[in-house]
Amino acid sequence: MKNLKLKSARAALDMSQQELADKVGVSRQTINAIEKGDYNPTINLCMAICKTLGKTLDELFWEE
Repeated sequence: MKNLKLKSARAALDMSQQELADKVGVSRQTINAIEKGDYNPTINLCMAICKTLGKTLDELFWEE
């Protein structure tokens, strides 16, 4: 399932995939794969992404 919440939170901060990747220590391809739903990130990576974007785990990664 695509992670549109992550993509929109990143876009709201006018942050590119590369900028987010650099801040959390992964490749741009990893961020792209997470947004496309092709990669399930570790909890540590999820927390780093949330901290960088100022969101909670529930806001970005909880599926309803």
